[in-house]
Amino acid sequence: MREIVLKEEAQPSESVIYCGEGAFEEKLPAAVEKYPQKFIFTDTTVWNLWGERIKEVLGDIPVFAMPAGEEHKTEETLFALLKAMAAAQLHRTSCLIMIGGGVVGDVGGLAAALYMRGIACFQVPTTLLAQVDSSVGGKTAIDFYGVKNLVGAFNQPRAVFADPCFFETLPPREVRCGIGEMVKHGALSADLFEKLTARSSELAALSVPVDLIADNIAFKASVVAQDAKESGLRKSLNLGHTTAHALELALKTKSHGECVLLGTIFEAEMAKCEADCDREYLNELIALCKEVLGGIPALPNASEWTKLALLDKKNTAKDAVVITAPLRRGTYRLISLPFEDYAKRAEEIENKLC
Repeated sequence: MREIVLKEEAQPSESVIYCGEGAFEEKLPAAVEKYPQKFIFTDTTVWNLWGERIKEVLGDIPVFAMPAGEEHKTEETLFALLKAMAAAQLHRTSCLIMIGGGVVGDVGGLAAALYMRGIACFQVPTTLLAQVDSSVGGKTAIDFYGVKNLVGAFNQPRAVFADPCFFETLPPREVRCGIGEMVKHGALSADLFEKLTARSSELAALSVPVDLIADNIAFKASVVAQDAKESGLRKSLNLGHTTAHALELALKTKSHGECVLLGTIFEAEMAKCEADCDREYLNELIALCKEVLGGIPALPNASEWTKLALLDKKNTAKDAVVITAPLRRGTYRLISLPFEDYAKRAEEIENKLC
């Protein structure tokens, strides 16, 4: 098992991430033992699959299970959880244990930050995406007023327990979703990119080695440690995401990670036209994305989805789109494109791909 310590440069506190078999059953009980009151937050899917095992590991403690799904990442769910925590008479010496995917981590982390102005929280990510990405870095939020992640806070969990045991019940699509974020990390780290390309056949077969999971967690933790509040370096983690978010809104049938792979392909192609770059490397990155995707799916006409990129939070001017584009191994750049240019490039790339 690997232990990764996330210590923010500007904060005295630290978060420990345990990655490997036994993280859940061996490390978690010892970590929460000192807290007089414990409370589990999960979702109905995870509880139905893992509820008995969770009770064996943690004992008979209060549980609140939200309905599963992004559509429930709302103020109603947040306040239902806070009400359940209050009914259980939790105090500042209590802890919240979040067991689930990214939605559970987002809502639970925000609830822990708000309850009595902050109580300790621990995270057990049960999806590959949550393990390599959303559980690392302390971002918490709910969707509000029709805007994704509009209300939130930065709240690092005391510890994260990334155990591959939960992948036993993970659907193939969810595995590919997590691999999408791993490839994004590889586009930002030359060392990680080499490791991913060397084992691309395993990733394409949706077999994810535990050591690669740990390497991805360590990479993201290193970025967060330098820029926890996303004022500089952490923005690099948006690589491929401008186009990915637009495609995610338009397609609806593809997971976030699959759209990240597509977004990385589009933005790598755009980089070839808009910046001084290593074209051979970008072709390798695009090939890796295609291999993991298993091919390019049918896409709506670019004229339909490119407008959605205008809503992206990274944009800094009206009628312009900012992409976080890969350039060379371990190198990226923020590129601002007039919307007409972005839409034209996207249509050209789509015609080439499809």
